[in-house]
Amino acid sequence: MSGIYIHIPFCKKACYYCDFHFSTSLKKKDEMLNALTKEIELRKNENGGEIIETIYFGGGTPSILTIDDIKWLIDKIYTSFIISPDPEITLEANPDDLSKERIKELASTKINRLSIGIQSFFEDDLRLMNRAHNAPEAENCLKEAVNYFNNISIDLIYGIPNMSNEKWLHNVEKALHYHVPHISSYALTVEPKTALEKFIKKGIVNDIDDEVAQKHFLMLVDKLEKNDFVHYELSNFGKEGFFSKNNTAYWLGKKYLGLGPSAHSYDGKSRSWNIANNSKYINSLKDNLLPSEKEILSNTDRYNEYIMTGLRTMWGVSLKKVETEFGKKYKSYLLQQSEKYIKDQLLEKKNHIITATKKGKFLTDGIASDLFLLNL
Repeated sequence: MSGIYIHIPFCKKACYYCDFHFSTSLKKKDEMLNALTKEIELRKNENGGEIIETIYFGGGTPSILTIDDIKWLIDKIYTSFIISPDPEITLEANPDDLSKERIKELASTKINRLSIGIQSFFEDDLRLMNRAHNAPEAENCLKEAVNYFNNISIDLIYGIPNMSNEKWLHNVEKALHYHVPHISSYALTVEPKTALEKFIKKGIVNDIDDEVAQKHFLMLVDKLEKNDFVHYELSNFGKEGFFSKNNTAYWLGKKYLGLGPSAHSYDGKSRSWNIANNSKYINSLKDNLLPSEKEILSNTDRYNEYIMTGLRTMWGVSLKKVETEFGKKYKSYLLQQSEKYIKDQLLEKKNHIITATKKGKFLTDGIASDLFLLNL
């Protein structure tokens, strides 16, 4: 097994664009921590004794936990699994939680990588998204964090309504100013049943412009590559030696164990997911029952997942792997479906590997879906 993901389902505020599972009430925090430790106990033998290489605290907002909470969970994982001598242990954090004192405390734990949800350095963008932090906090936390952590990733969002090209470029340049070695950047998307969707329908917020988002994406790629970042996955850029080991494992199809409400797990042949309801998750584990569902993946399911994840990365999709793991019919289908995209210079085939071109990267998800196989 490659890694462990722990979902912390609490946030101070609800970001208008977010459709992840979380609660803005901390009333059940202690019960949730007890349930998480119970799930760890019940699932400690699932990985067959394989070494855990990464531990990732996601959410939600994991930085909302106390230092003692974080240490308690890490200690429980260390006593329940075989951990690599030098694991990557990431904590997702919001700038408003990262005071100088808090950063020093985190540095005293086994956490060795911070993933900070900056999203934008502009106050109006942060208000539009209903972020819990403000612009000064975005910069102040980075000024302090770089003194205690050398492995820092920040999130930035592009394609925000009314965001000019100049404004977006300033965001990217500001990130470069702090010399962080990893940047994850995503286009603002309108997810169903979110506040953002309602605001757009009511005309309170302008709709998303895909052409603007694509322009921002190309500006981002150009700027970061000129500053020695490797564009190793559609939304991720890292300096050499600072790629996210946790996320890279997902994209390369390695196994992982997901703990907490709504968390997903993958063992190479099946996928399981926990219930996305805090109360039901807690109550189920009080009865020593795992609150999860499981799906055995068919050959076609695994092929489609490989296409989706592989095309997003610089490693691409291996034709040899497709033939070996899924069969000659899958390889023939992939070659046939990808031909038009290769002709349009959106994909390229080299050394038996199919990758997205610079022109095609922004369109990767749509291209991948056209390469999916529905029946064979």
